[in-house]
Amino acid sequence: MNNLGSYALVTRAYWGFTITDGALRMLVVLHFYKLGYDSVSIAFLFLFYEFFGIVTNLFGGWIAARSGVKVTLYGGLGLQIFALLMLAMLNSHWPEMLSVAYVMAAQALSGIAKDLTKMSSKSAIKVIVPGGGDGADAEPALFKWVARLTGSKNALKGVGFFAGGALLAAFGFVGALVGMAGALVVVLLATAASLSGDLGRSKKKVKFKSILSKRSEINWLSAARLFLFASRDIWFVVGLPVFLSQLGWSFYSVGAFLALWVIGYGFIQAAVPEILRSFGGGGMVDGAAARMWAFILLVVPIGLVAALRLGLKPGLTLIVGLAIFAVVFAVNSAVHSYLVLAYTDEDSVALNVGFYYMANACGRLLGTLLSGVVFEFAGFQGCLWGSAALVLAAAVLSLSLPRRHAVPIMAADAGAE
Repeated sequence: MNNLGSYALVTRAYWGFTITDGALRMLVVLHFYKLGYDSVSIAFLFLFYEFFGIVTNLFGGWIAARSGVKVTLYGGLGLQIFALLMLAMLNSHWPEMLSVAYVMAAQALSGIAKDLTKMSSKSAIKVIVPGGGDGADAEPALFKWVARLTGSKNALKGVGFFAGGALLAAFGFVGALVGMAGALVVVLLATAASLSGDLGRSKKKVKFKSILSKRSEINWLSAARLFLFASRDIWFVVGLPVFLSQLGWSFYSVGAFLALWVIGYGFIQAAVPEILRSFGGGGMVDGAAARMWAFILLVVPIGLVAALRLGLKPGLTLIVGLAIFAVVFAVNSAVHSYLVLAYTDEDSVALNVGFYYMANACGRLLGTLLSGVVFEFAGFQGCLWGSAALVLAAAVLSLSLPRRHAVPIMAADAGAE
């Protein structure tokens, strides 16, 4: 099978996994909130999920570079199936401390699974980009392919959020988990029957010490990515769904709203080349674009706090404000996802992507922990202030990103089929 066919299989498997990943997050948040857990306890349920994502990205890139993405993809799907079935065996009569520890262990496996599958798909795109893996001619197409893949993933994660809320209401916690595990078994078997080759495998021997990036542009971009994603998850993971529940929204409504937000965010992210073209005409996608859009994002959480303090209807305020946040955050994320591939070469792509997503996982871990703690002591507005501070940190770190590897926006739109 050629690289393009292998990449299509990897991507379809990633899409299937993504739906279960989004559904699982919503299941855990809503189920344990219904059981009476406070926001800090719910946040702790996700800490191992995020922490082991850090470990996975750090070492998973090295494994993929040595063995190819097929190994990491199968491992991710298998671990997710096991994690879902493990959660299905949770006993509601266990003491709270034991239940939390058990769920954290299952979430650790799910975190490893998520980042193995994500790294497999993101690494594969560098290898099969039209026009070759490296060179100026490939860069416009690379930007568009990255935007499309990342956008579709986030849209499907939103579908998962909706599915999680609906499955919980319709079939209960255990029924939903068993059903998702069965669906993933089908995905794994279908992928294993068709995928061959060693897509993403390095042509040279990869030393273990190479897992830590030594290129300054990768390091600065990874640091900015950490704070960017912390700025989203500080309000999104615990604060927002619990706040909406406090406003009287049903599980269906909370799941549907978060699903629509993430789906919309995904479609926006897929259209980032067109968005940038409309804003910039002949502008460039480079380090300067990353920092400009980070500073624009800073305005959004501050504006949301101002609107809430003025006494505007919180439901309507969140719908409008988070729609704006989705657009600006999607541009930031897509630019980052392009730059990490533009800053690396084909032979070391798995290592650098793994390092970059390790920083991404660090940001999610930080944001997840802060989401529960800040919401508990400062409410939802406190989460938004925290988001603004984290966006500011990402913008300042982006000042060190180089301008090279710039992609003309017009070319980025025309460079891929």
